[in-house]
Parts: sequence; structure tokens; C-alpha cells
Amino acid sequence: MQHQYYLVPEAVNETPKTYAPGSPERKELMEEITRARSTHVDIPMYINGKEVRTGKTIGINPPHDLAHVLGQYHQGDEEHVTMAIDSAIRARESWAGMPWRERVAIFLKAAALIAGPYRSKINAATMLAQSKTVYQSEIDAVCELVDFLRYNAQYMTELFQLQPKSAPDTWNRLEQRPLEGFVFALSPFNFTAIAGNLPTAPAMMGNVVVWKPANTQVYSARIIMEILIEAGLPEGVINLIYVKGPVAGNIIFSHKDFAGIHFTGSTEVFRNIWKTIGNNIQKYRSYPRIVGETGGKDYVLAHASAKPSQVATALSRGAFEYQGQKCSAASRAYISRSIWDEVRKLILEQISSFKIGGPEDFKNFFTAVIDEPAFNKLSKVIDKVKSDDKVEIIAGGKYDKSKGYFIEPTVILTSDPFHFTMVEELFGPILTIYVFEDNEFGKTLDLVDRTSVYGLTGAVFSRDRSAINLASRKLINTAGNFYINDKPTGAVVGHQPFGGSRGSGTNDKAGSVLNLQRWVSPRTVKESFLPPEDYRYPHQKEN
Repeated sequence: MQHQYYLVPEAVNETPKTYAPGSPERKELMEEITRARSTHVDIPMYINGKEVRTGKTIGINPPHDLAHVLGQYHQGDEEHVTMAIDSAIRARESWAGMPWRERVAIFLKAAALIAGPYRSKINAATMLAQSKTVYQSEIDAVCELVDFLRYNAQYMTELFQLQPKSAPDTWNRLEQRPLEGFVFALSPFNFTAIAGNLPTAPAMMGNVVVWKPANTQVYSARIIMEILIEAGLPEGVINLIYVKGPVAGNIIFSHKDFAGIHFTGSTEVFRNIWKTIGNNIQKYRSYPRIVGETGGKDYVLAHASAKPSQVATALSRGAFEYQGQKCSAASRAYISRSIWDEVRKLILEQISSFKIGGPEDFKNFFTAVIDEPAFNKLSKVIDKVKSDDKVEIIAGGKYDKSKGYFIEPTVILTSDPFHFTMVEELFGPILTIYVFEDNEFGKTLDLVDRTSVYGLTGAVFSRDRSAINLASRKLINTAGNFYINDKPTGAVVGHQPFGGSRGSGTNDKAGSVLNLQRWVSPRTVKESFLPPEDYRYPHQKEN
């Protein structure tokens, strides 16, 4: 067999479809939503390529329509975690030994399936079970997931091309080996694309994976698994399980073959995972790779020179798209006094025009939060704020779960820059605004830097270049993704590699070669063509 180097198709970003009235994609998606709503699905785990059902089922309801049942999934236990690990380990040798071009072809085919025949199906699932509007689902479940798969294939080849120098009689090579063991992918509810990327990025590099999605994301996770199987993923390479977090952690983090974790979720959970790994470090074959993107308390800072309409729109979209349930969502804002009245007027006008309801109605901009725990947490925050005379709710402040978990888009005005709603991650449609005096821009930069333990995203609005420059320098550690005159959400794979530091994670930049580097272990190979045949060096000769 000939062994050749292959160029993968050049990565291009998938273009979002508009779903405008009368468009073919709108008709197809609406038909798929109707089909999904009328079908009761029974969702198994996938271990060693086989469907596994336990009989212990948990129902799935749309967060915006609690009376409706979409289906059920089968919950596993310790036995299934062990089965998944054993399956992954058995598959490791053949998967790692498969030529990279064969591995990457699977994921490129998966990208083509998502962009094509599965587009409506994965969109409908994300809209129904995660309550995303059609646009929010399209840019996530389709475009971003496709982009991850395409760009990771390209980044992988770029990584392989990084080679050391060689001398005329020596050939030096750098090999990228998969990690020795299995990778645990722990994915969140809020992005179908992240749920797809966390297991597939390590797998593309030759690793085997145990994947546990959030319970509220199982409905679309099973479609990702169906796509990977149709694309030709071998048995045991990615094993999809639905178990409680502590059940998975107790077994996985004590296993000698645990090689790494790819995580997106809360800061508290990630810190506990890191601590557990540290306490168990002597049990592992090697030091596990710990890659995580966690929380955020993301900000918008508006200088006196900023255009109010741009600031207001950035806040409306940045804080309230997908109900503020993005790690990057704008949660605190600092607005200069001289533009505040106009910003306030515009944002209140925009919020009052939001259409709120289920995502099946394409006119809606805003829908329900993900589940009852999220609803309870956010409603308690609102109640606490209502009894606080130091703050004022200027928009929203109501909630209702009679039909679904609806929290109104809520804007809080505070005179205390360290109010708890300016400090704590709330992960919902609650935005707190602090108004500062025009001549205190530098002081406000210090406030932005000191207020939060997080460092994920942030944005500065200004038409004064010196103010932009000052903010960029002073806020250098506050955001791994920093935006100038743009909202702090919406990073695009291949354009803005995503991730933050401080309390927001390891900043390994999903959607870049930096992330893929974490899932391989380099081996340097030196081959000598003319090995020495005498141990003596020239300086040892007598004369």
C-alpha cells in the first residue's frame, strides 16, 4: 500500500440559513418540529457501539412546554460507567493505529451530514429540548458544530506538519501520539456544538472517549451519536452514557487509565474535579490533561464616546439571546453617565418589543430557561433584588412556570459596583448596570478588573481610540475573548478561538490548534544514517 500525505478540504465556515418566511429550509424545519413533537423517543446509552437500555427512564419535556413529553432516556449506573471505560480501552489500539486520514474522514463526513440531511433534525431537537430560537439553534447545533469538525481536521494536519530540523546524516521526526488511556468528555446543556466538540476533538487525535452530556442535552446528544455512527465511527471509540455526575466521577477519576478530561460547565464543579484528580494523581499512568471552560461574569463597558444605539443593541443581544444562558453572556455593564439616558431609553424600548414564547413560533426572540433548578435560582435572585433598596429593577422582574420556565428579561440598576448581581455568575436573563461618571473611566477600568473572579469575555464600546487602547491594556487579564465595539458573545470557530482564564478555565481555546495539542503526547524520533563506530572523540587522540 502506498503511504502518501493528503490535504484535507480547506475549512470554511458553514453559512447560517435565514429561515425566512417562504424559504425551503423554514418549511423543512417546521415539518421536522411537528414530526418530533408527535414522536415519543426512547433514548438508549451507546456503549461499544451498542444501544444500552436500563429500564430506569427519565422523561424529557420542553422547558417552554412542560405538559408535553418528547420522550425518555435510560439512566445508567456504576456498571455502565465501567462498561464504557472497558469498551474504550479495548478500542484504543485499533483506533490509535488507524491512519489519520481515515479517522478524519469520519468527522468530515459527520460535518457534511449535519450541514445536509441532519440539519433540520438536529435543529428541531435543540429548539425543542433546549428551548433555543431557530437562529440560536442554527448558529449552534449546525454551524458551530460543523465548523468545529471542519477546522479541527485542518488544525490536526497543521499540528502534524510541525517538525524539527535534521542534519545531513540524521532524520529527526516528531510524532503526535494519542494519550495513554481514555478521555472523559463532560458537556453542558447550553450548546449542542460544545456537546459535539468535547468528545470528537480528542477522538479525532486518536483518543478513545467516555462522554457524559448534561441530562437536559441528552435529546440532541443522541442525534450527534447517530450521526457519528452513520459517518463510520468504530465501536467503542466514543461511548455515550447518562449517569449522575458523582457516579461517573467516582469511577473515572480513580481509574489508572484516566488520561484527561474535556470539560465545559460550572467553575465549582471544575475545581472539585481538579482537586479530585490531584488527590488521585498517584493512581494514574501519566499526568492527566485537564482542559476546561467554566463560568463567566462577562461585561460591557461603554465610554462616553460610545454610540448609544450600538451599546443598547449589544446589551439586548449579549445579555438576553438564549435567555442569558451562555458562558459569554453579558451579565454586568458599566455605562458612562453622559450616554446613559439614551442607552436606557433604547434598551427598554428593545426589551419591550421582545416576543416571548416557545421557539416553535419563529417570531419569538426569547423563550424559557432550561429547567426547574435554574428557574428557582433565578426567581430567588429576583425576589432578593426586589427587597433591596440599593438597587432598582428597570425592566422585567417577573417569572412564571405555569406553562414553562419563563423568567422575564430583567435589567437591574445599581449604585454599588460590588452588588452581588455584579459579582456572582447568575447564568440567566439578568443584567445589572452601573453608571459611572465620565471623568472616572480609568477608575472604572479598575472596578471591572477587580469585581469578578472570572476572565472569559468582555467588551468595550468607544469611538475614542485612546480610550480603547487604555481599556485593552488595563483589562488584559479580564477576558480571554475581548471585543471592541461588539457584544461579548458569538465567537466563531476559525475566527475567535474561545476560552478564558482566571476562574473561567484553562484557556485552551476551543476551535484552535491549541486545544488539539492537549490531546496528543509528542514523541521525538532521531534516526542516524551513519552511527559512530568508535567511542573515542577527536580530542582524545595523542597527536
